[in-house]
Amino acid sequence: MSIRRPRDHKKHRLADLSILSKNQWLILTEEVVMFFSIFRWIILAAIIGSVVGVVVGFFLNLLDISIAQTQKIPWYFFALPLVMAFNIWVTKRFAPDSAGHGTEKVIEAIHKDNSNIRGRVVPFKMLSTILTIAAGGSAGKEGPSAHIGGTMGSVLANLFKLSPEDRKKFVICGISAGFSAVFGTPIAGAIFGVEVLFVGTLLYEVLMPSFVAGMAGYQVAAMMGVTHESTHIVTVPDFGIFFFFKIIMAGFLFGGCALVFIEAMKVCKNIAKKIPGPSVLTGIVGGLAIIAITLVLSDAYLGLGIPMIYDALAGDSVPWYAFLAKMATTGITLNFGGGGGSVTTIFFVGATAGNTFANVFHQDPVLYAALGFVSVLAGATNTPLAASIMAVELFGSAIAPYAAVACVISFLMTGYRSAYESQVLNMKKSTSFYASSGQDMDNQETHFEYKTRRRLAQGRRVRRTIMTPATKPLGFLKMMITYVLMPKLRLYLARFRKKG
Repeated sequence: MSIRRPRDHKKHRLADLSILSKNQWLILTEEVVMFFSIFRWIILAAIIGSVVGVVVGFFLNLLDISIAQTQKIPWYFFALPLVMAFNIWVTKRFAPDSAGHGTEKVIEAIHKDNSNIRGRVVPFKMLSTILTIAAGGSAGKEGPSAHIGGTMGSVLANLFKLSPEDRKKFVICGISAGFSAVFGTPIAGAIFGVEVLFVGTLLYEVLMPSFVAGMAGYQVAAMMGVTHESTHIVTVPDFGIFFFFKIIMAGFLFGGCALVFIEAMKVCKNIAKKIPGPSVLTGIVGGLAIIAITLVLSDAYLGLGIPMIYDALAGDSVPWYAFLAKMATTGITLNFGGGGGSVTTIFFVGATAGNTFANVFHQDPVLYAALGFVSVLAGATNTPLAASIMAVELFGSAIAPYAAVACVISFLMTGYRSAYESQVLNMKKSTSFYASSGQDMDNQETHFEYKTRRRLAQGRRVRRTIMTPATKPLGFLKMMITYVLMPKLRLYLARFRKKG
């Protein structure tokens, strides 16, 4: 007689669950892990965004108060030589990490210092920027905001004991929050923080936390009283071939402006290095140079330059040399000891250049000032995607396709150059050139590809043939025989020999 064993209910329940295959269990586990990973980064990004929003909001409010107070003083900009010399002394003695343009230093820290930035950068960066801009130095506030955001990200990452990879993400989130708070464009600010690190690569793994941090930074800064000038919606004409051609030509012009800006910054940097004597003397010389430019031209090129930017965007007439003057004052300020960033100046250059070009060619100055505003940013900083999105956030959706075309052309026109020398190249802008992928922009050595060299050599031979004495008919005839008839004759002879 067989004895019936009692049923094992635990094993029975497990057998029922076995209806899920091994692959389905793997998918379910993966989704659970992904859910908690996403939730974790939403919380972390909201924390860093809120902290950066508070600190950047405090910085921007203090900057506005300082500017309002100093501009009540007649000839306030005469203090600029002493302020720039003081900045050099303080930075060199107490916080060498806070030197530079802000955004450039954060990019350098991410690529070269494993995203480690010392917390002492924050107070000294605030001090140098506020003193510089309040005294009349031509600089922007976005670079320090990005530097502050990246520094807070690094400090909090060390506090939370995050891994090196997560610390890098945290620093990028801080940069995005800083840009969003100061730009007033949370989407473009978040994208800018992700896109500015590499030329040709977007870090998708940081995209979601950057959006969250950007939104948090923007909203918290707004709650602290940070306001942004509102821009009006730009009216765009109906599409036409000739109109589209003008947009393309504008992209080339704005790319040229971005290129001139980058080279002007390098020239000023090289001049500053050649000044003999103690380093504080560089600040004094730079301050005196800015005073001289102001006395000759106008005080419109001091400080942030916001009034003239909005004059240009409103379609009001601006001096034709405005963008060149602003390049000069900013190049001197940032390379001779002043603190601040360069993106506000890029906005100034783009808006005033677009306004000037439109008036010269009898086009709509409002439309072309708006296109210049974002296109020069795309070319100078190699961020066409962020610049295109910014055009939509600031000027409306109607301008989007034309701004995108102008931004991409400007981005390509600047070649392998950047306002941020620590950006790392991850793409070829043209197959006609050879460039080293994976190297920063400061160390790029570009060379012509073989086919490009052949075409250039052939072009030089054609030019020498045409430029024979008196552009004679014989010279033109010689060129036609050499480069048109003879190649065809050789081709026919080769075919005849094959048939024979």
